[in-house]
Amino acid sequence: MLILPSRRQVLGGLGAGAALGFSTGAYAVVIEPRFRLVVTHYSPVLPRWTPGLRLRVAVLADFHVGEPFMPLDRIAEIVDATNALKPDLILMLGDYPAGPAVTFRKVPLREFARVVEGLRAPLGVHAILGNHDWWEDLAVQAGERDVTEAQRTLEDRGIPVMENAALRLEKDGHPFWIAGIGDQEPFVKIGNHEGRDDLPGTLAQVTDAAPVLLMVHEPDIFLEVPDRVSLTLAGHTHGGQVRLFGYSPVIPSRRGNSFAYGHVVLQNRHMIVSGGFGVSRVPVRFGVPPEIVLLDLGGPADPVAEIPGRTVQDGGGRLG
Repeated sequence: MLILPSRRQVLGGLGAGAALGFSTGAYAVVIEPRFRLVVTHYSPVLPRWTPGLRLRVAVLADFHVGEPFMPLDRIAEIVDATNALKPDLILMLGDYPAGPAVTFRKVPLREFARVVEGLRAPLGVHAILGNHDWWEDLAVQAGERDVTEAQRTLEDRGIPVMENAALRLEKDGHPFWIAGIGDQEPFVKIGNHEGRDDLPGTLAQVTDAAPVLLMVHEPDIFLEVPDRVSLTLAGHTHGGQVRLFGYSPVIPSRRGNSFAYGHVVLQNRHMIVSGGFGVSRVPVRFGVPPEIVLLDLGGPADPVAEIPGRTVQDGGGRLG
C-alpha cells in the first residue's frame, strides 16, 4: 500500500531543505571566505634537492584585498598567522587587489602594502604579480605606464617583485634559488594574448646546480617547466572556490581539475597550487578554506601540530 506524506510532513521537509540551503549559502558567503583560515602543510620529497638543506617556506596567494571579504584587519590576521609559523622565507604569488564583482569598497593598495610589510622571515619576503594586478590597473591597461601600482607599492615597502628574475639565497651554508616569472595573461583587451612571462630567460639566470623554487601565478605554464626546477609554486585557481569530494566545477585552467589545487606530480616534476585567500567573480568559498601553504623542504622543522589557534591540514600528492 502506498502511503503518501501528510501536508505537515511535506511542509516540514520543504522548510528543512530551505533552512539547510540558507545555512549552506550563509557559510559559503560569510563564514568560510571571511573567517576561516587554515595552514596546509607539505613536506614533499623533491628532485634535485640538496641533502642537508632544510627550509621552511610560507606561501601566500591571491589576497584580493577589498571590502567586505578581505578588509585590512583580515590581512593583519594573515600576517600574524604567517609570522607565527616562523618561516625561513615568505613567497607571495600575486593578485593583491580584488575585482569589482566582489568589492563593495576598494582598499588602497598602499594600505595593503603597509600591513604586509609586517611579514617577517630571515631570508626575506619576495613577490610576483598576478593577472588582477594588471587587470585592475586602468593606467597600465590603457598603455599609460608599464609598471603596475601593485609592484610600485610593494617595492616601496621593501618587498621585491620578481618579474622574470632569479635570486640565489643560502640557508645554513647551502645555496638555493628562487625565481619568479611575469604574469601569463596580464591584458584584458580581447585578442591580446601577450604575456609578461619569460620562463627560459628567467631560468637562464640560474648559474649553478643548486635547487630552484619557481614562483608562477597561473599553473598552466607548469607543462613547460623543465625538470631542472625542484618545485613550482602557483596560485590563481583559488582551488575552484567551490570544491566537493576533490572536484571543482569551474577552474581557470586549461587542465581543469588536474591543476586546480594541491600537490601535482607530473613526470617527476612537482607543483603545489595554493587555494589562496580571496574570492573572485563570485563571493563564495565552499570546501576550500583560505589557506597559508607551509612547506618544510628537506625534512620537518618545528612540529606543525603545535602552532596555536590554527587548523593544520596535510597536503596530499596526486598525479596531474
